[in-house]
Amino acid sequence: MASSSPSPNQTQTRHRDDGQDHHAINMVTIDNFRLALINQKINTPPKILSKAAGRATCSIFKVPKSFNDVNGKLYQPQIISIGPFHHNQPHLQMMEEHKYHYLGQLLGRVTHLTLPDLFNAVAPLGASAREYDDPIASMSWIFPALLRDLHRLENQIPFFVLQCLYDLTSGDKESCGEFTLAMLSLSFFNFTIQRPDEIIWKYKDLKPKHLLDLLRSSFITPELDPEDPSKENTAPSHVIHSVSKLRQAGIHLRPGKSETFLAVKFKRGVIEMPRVTFDDFLSSLLANCVSYEQCHNGHSTYFTTYATFVDCLVNSAKDVEYLCDKNILENYFGTEAEIATFINNLGKEVAFDIDQCYLAKLFDDVNMYHQNDWHVYWATLKYTYFNTPWSFISMVAAFVLLVLTILQTLYTVYPYYKPS
Repeated sequence: MASSSPSPNQTQTRHRDDGQDHHAINMVTIDNFRLALINQKINTPPKILSKAAGRATCSIFKVPKSFNDVNGKLYQPQIISIGPFHHNQPHLQMMEEHKYHYLGQLLGRVTHLTLPDLFNAVAPLGASAREYDDPIASMSWIFPALLRDLHRLENQIPFFVLQCLYDLTSGDKESCGEFTLAMLSLSFFNFTIQRPDEIIWKYKDLKPKHLLDLLRSSFITPELDPEDPSKENTAPSHVIHSVSKLRQAGIHLRPGKSETFLAVKFKRGVIEMPRVTFDDFLSSLLANCVSYEQCHNGHSTYFTTYATFVDCLVNSAKDVEYLCDKNILENYFGTEAEIATFINNLGKEVAFDIDQCYLAKLFDDVNMYHQNDWHVYWATLKYTYFNTPWSFISMVAAFVLLVLTILQTLYTVYPYYKPS
């Protein structure tokens, strides 16, 4: 027989003689053990999610799973770990031994410092750090991987920790001269990027969040149009077409000149893109910068915009081949098909506001030019009759034959109208 008493958390309705329903609410009492357990969980620091997550100061992230599924190896160190996420992983143990070896060399060279001095300086910063030196560059197979590992998003430590160690080990300011840690770091990465020294010098006073942020910031120059979050566009922009379709509309691409490959311009039917060397380092840098911008709340999205722009241009290996033929892209990465696949994957799963990005005007201008029918007709004519020397010769021969036929007809008909 079922009980007629109400169950916990249920409302019992009682009828009284006045015809109105009155509700009696049964309160559930939580025992002290459950309260103590909840309080314990409240006061226990999070193990998976840091308390700093979501704050503006948070700049080192675990790459989202959706990005890892596409380009997982690009975000994780392969030979050396300097950040907390991949510390003590088995495949990185060889470099762990080298870290202690180079730490000993550093302490032997800087005689005014001891190991406790370093620990006492770094401990208040709340992070552990290990020092490395450049003799490892003598192992040619390690150096390129080292350069890539030091800018991976999941392998970062705050720049102020590196700055603290640099200030302690570099001696007095006179011996350092004007060489800042930011400048030395950029010079180190310049072994593969190979930018002029005067460009590196411009960013010697940067105060980045970590090494990846330093590299990224050094490519964002004043010549780039600023992003405008407050912009209201009554006619929403649209992404542009691929290289093949743009060429059919008379839009051409040629190499531009700038200190940053992000400086893309459009003028009079021509897209100018600074030449870029596409290799393992650049592909890794692009992927990690895009992921960093996606994770960092409120951050600018210059690399995300560029990645989306290139993703629009490239739909096939033929588009990549055209960029290579025009000396816009120098390929040290793989086949044209492999580059196309990477570029298309780079633009996946990203949040992107086309109306507020730094290339918003370029997207608008290219689309307006593409929608002009006259540009399409003229481009079709040139593509059909002037694409190759043989087609041009055939067109000229046909034109000459047409003229000769007309002249012959005129000379034949003319005597009938004006006899001699």
